[in-house]
Amino acid sequence: MDHIDSMTDQKFIFGSIQVVANQMTTQLERELREYNLTTKQWLLTIVVANTFDHNPTIKEVAKGMGSSHQNVKQVALKLEQKGFIVMEKDPQDARITRIKLTDAVDSFGNESQAKAVIFTEKLFNGISAEELAITRSTLAMILTNLEKMDQESR
Repeated sequence: MDHIDSMTDQKFIFGSIQVVANQMTTQLERELREYNLTTKQWLLTIVVANTFDHNPTIKEVAKGMGSSHQNVKQVALKLEQKGFIVMEKDPQDARITRIKLTDAVDSFGNESQAKAVIFTEKLFNGISAEELAITRSTLAMILTNLEKMDQESR
């Protein structure tokens, strides 16, 4: 019986992650529309701002976003056109392109911060700190497993 329950839980969680991702994207797109940003563009700025203490390469950002180099480059080009980032060649290796956030990201961040807090509070309403910690741990393990699966399939 435990195996059947476990499979049912796995199927529910797998499907729910897909639905949650879609619904979050829809809500975020609605919120970001006034700033002329897509969720992928917004995510790229968040990853660069919060993951690195240096101007990261496109490859590093792609890994941080769980996306391909080509997809990140396309998103970065759009952000550069909008003035949110600058793409610069690495001074030591011209084959490497680094992503640098501009002051426009800070302005956007300051302007949208209050909305982000409200959105996050609504999203996690009624979920305890313990439940959040368990979810964080579980998602970290799922991400680790996905990374292993990616390495195995190369």
